[in-house]
Amino acid sequence: MRFLKQLLVILGVTFAGEALHAFLPLPVPASIYGLALMFVCLCLKIFPLRAVEETGNFLVDWMPALFIPATVGVMAAWDVLQPVLVQVALIMCLSLAAVMAVSGRVTQWALRRRGKHKKEDNRHA
Repeated sequence: MRFLKQLLVILGVTFAGEALHAFLPLPVPASIYGLALMFVCLCLKIFPLRAVEETGNFLVDWMPALFIPATVGVMAAWDVLQPVLVQVALIMCLSLAAVMAVSGRVTQWALRRRGKHKKEDNRHA
């Protein structure tokens, strides 16, 4: 029952993201709206992390299986993809490197910021 409740919370936030996508005329995917809403809800403690943690971890564990349809789609479009394979591979490698660099920098910044806040909290205690 606990997993069902957590899944309903996740689906509710996902549905809210879909609704925002339908009503706002911005070129933002519904999944990004959903992620932003989930982030805001967790930060503002609208619901605690434990309200979605176990089901979220389960979904993340199964995420690789969700890429199978995309892989099959690439295989089905192989005749279209083959002439531009080098360009696509180059774009994929460059975008992967950019995402990794930005993610690493943001994580380092967040960890440094978190460390400063902990030190300040310890001084005031």
